[in-house]
Formats: sequence, structure tokens, C-alpha cells
Amino acid sequence: MTDATMDAHGDPNRVREIAELTMTNPGPAPKRIVTGYGFWIFILSDMIMFSAFFATYAVLLGQTAGGPTGRELFDLRNVAIETGFLLASSFTCGMASIAADMRSKTWFYLAMAVTCAFGVGFLAIEGNEFASLVARGAGPTRSAFLSAFFSLVGLHGLHVSAGILWLLTMMAQVFAKGFRADIQRRFLCFALFWHALDIIWIAVFTVVYLLGSAQ
Repeated sequence: MTDATMDAHGDPNRVREIAELTMTNPGPAPKRIVTGYGFWIFILSDMIMFSAFFATYAVLLGQTAGGPTGRELFDLRNVAIETGFLLASSFTCGMASIAADMRSKTWFYLAMAVTCAFGVGFLAIEGNEFASLVARGAGPTRSAFLSAFFSLVGLHGLHVSAGILWLLTMMAQVFAKGFRADIQRRFLCFALFWHALDIIWIAVFTVVYLLGSAQ
């Protein structure tokens, strides 16, 4: 017991003052809030890295060295399917978050499995696109434009791959340990990461594919 509290025992006004200070200064924020805030800082640093890749792509967009341009290479139909997969995965990830809050393992596993399927579908289409470009002689070494394209889009694909591994890990942890507080915090970070990938992909879709196809 602090000296201030001991001195306040005989003074009702002092007791009321201490109570008001306690209510206005509740102490440290919950770990879930602190963890989420800290992870947002990581995500912002990751977006800064992507911004550098976007800037590089914008500078090298016209540097085709006589090779094919985006208009000749990009298949917007497949890219639209990719986009649909990733946006749908964001919705199912949100459903998994709701299921986790409700402590429903069945719905959590179902939502996470669908999220994983959408993510794998996205990577399959992207991998097929890369293989097709290389087979047509439009690999990353063909021109500065293609080097920037493969670097930017490949970096996002690498993040999605890491996200899928993280997703599977979260499913295994919930299976083994349930919805403990530390597991909930880890899943919060995963959900923030996955939604951030969707935001970055919208920028990739707009800057790389839509604007690239118009060149």
C-alpha cells in the first residue's frame, strides 16, 4: 500500500481524488493493443520497402531495350482472377477473425482453409504467368522493365507465400493450444499482415498491370 493511499484513509476528499486519478490513468494498455500497434509499425516499414520497388518500376517502365512492353505481355483476365482470389481471401480471413473471437474452432478452421486455398490459387496463377513469360523470352534479364516487374510482383508473391506458411502455423497452434491470449495476439498480427498484402496488391494491379497495359 502506498503512502498516499495510507494518508487518504481518514480523508474522503483525498480518497475520491485518488480514485479519479486511477480512472483517468488506468495503467499500461492491454498486450493485444500493444502487440497490434507494434506490428502496424512493422507493416508500415514493409510498405516503405514496397514503395522503393514501386518507384524503381515507375522509372524503368519504358526501359524495354527493344523488347516486349506490358501491353504485349500482360493478360488482364488472369490478373483479374488473381485479384478476385486475394480479395476473397481477405474476406474469409476476416471471417476467421470473427470465429476466433467467438472461440469457434470449426468455423475458424473452415475460414482459414478457404483463405489458404485462395492464397494458393493466387500463387499458382502468378507462377504460371512467370513461367509463361520466361518461356516467351521475356524473363527478368531481358530488359530493365522486366527486371523491375519480376522484382516487384515477385516480392509480393514471396510475402503471400510467407503468409500461407504463417496461416498453416496458426491453424496448428490453435489445434494444439486453443484460443489462448498469446495465440489470439499472434493471429491478430497475421490478419493485419494478410489484409496489408491485399492493399499492396491493389497498388500492384493498378500501377503494374492497368497502367502497364496502357503503355
